[in-house]
Amino acid sequence: MNLRVHHLDCGTMRPAVAPRMVAHVLLVERPDGLLLVDTGFGTGDIADPGRLGAAFRLAVRPDLDPGRTALAQVRARGLDPADVTDIAVTHLDLDHAGGLADFPEARVHVHAAELEAALRPRPRERARYVADQWAHGPRWATYPEAGEEWFGFAAVTALADDVVLVPLPGHTRGHSGLAVRRADGHWLLHAGDAFFHRGQLAAAPTCPATLTAFQGLMAVDNTARRANVERLRELALRHHDEVTVVCAHDAEQLRALQRD
Repeated sequence: MNLRVHHLDCGTMRPAVAPRMVAHVLLVERPDGLLLVDTGFGTGDIADPGRLGAAFRLAVRPDLDPGRTALAQVRARGLDPADVTDIAVTHLDLDHAGGLADFPEARVHVHAAELEAALRPRPRERARYVADQWAHGPRWATYPEAGEEWFGFAAVTALADDVVLVPLPGHTRGHSGLAVRRADGHWLLHAGDAFFHRGQLAAAPTCPATLTAFQGLMAVDNTARRANVERLRELALRHHDEVTVVCAHDAEQLRALQRD
């Protein structure tokens, strides 16, 4: 399948004590329709910022720019939002699922454990999910943790041979990465919030102290999260000629991909 990938920022955030962050969303042009990987913030979040919660808005200070929504950026590229047939989410945190309602007819592909967490959150999970973001009743398509291996990772083929859901639990119960094979055959793995900074994939890993602390604080299983960072680092180092691994919030990483 011939896939063209656009790299979007669907939610710039300016935390007071951390580097500027983005909501890195993939827009994938496929012969049979458009695919989004994550959605960032949506028009509903901009119309009602209060639903995101005062604590979240104070901590990360999202811009909530209407022009940065996935809906606006699809239109800006001369594409029809009605052609977004599928959305694959790394997880359903409020800064990843805000745009779901802007594409109400799309199938939403998600790990089964993640949907369970979002619909029936445990006490410490409640603040991270905003039920209003899927009050429209999405067409959920769920996947268990099973499937063929992908570069040593357990995987589920979510949409097609060229789009693979890769379970990466830890940040949330059903957190996953989405791997997309570009037209040139190279894989792009969007690892969501499995890591937050490009330096974590380096041979000698580095990460700003505030982001290191935040990742541990937000993880529902920090042991699993840290193990997956190591696996992703090994993948990035050993298979860099076949796979590019990206995360959701690294602004410099996004800029580099947009330049390419």
